[in-house]
Amino acid sequence: MDIDLNALSLRELKDLQARVNRAISSYEERKKKEALSELEERARSMGYSLAELTGVAPTRKRSLSAAKYANPANPAETWTGRGRKPRWYEAAIAAGKSPDDLAI
Repeated sequence: MDIDLNALSLRELKDLQARVNRAISSYEERKKKEALSELEERARSMGYSLAELTGVAPTRKRSLSAAKYANPANPAETWTGRGRKPRWYEAAIAAGKSPDDLAI
């Protein structure tokens, strides 16, 4: 495949560059998955899981918590009740509101 790069416009060159970057990334991901699958199969054939051999526990994705509180001045601002309290929540509590007043 021989492309005359000098004949391409800047837009065409950038498009080609983006396509090449995507192809490289896709290729690397495929190769990693193939290698991981080979390693898992080899570990299974020896009676182990790959996690047992590497000492790495399989990762699990966290589920997002539902919002429990909303800012009365701006309902788009919400808080799950976990982690650091937002300023609007602290200000509302300081102003005399109860957490039940802010509950969704």
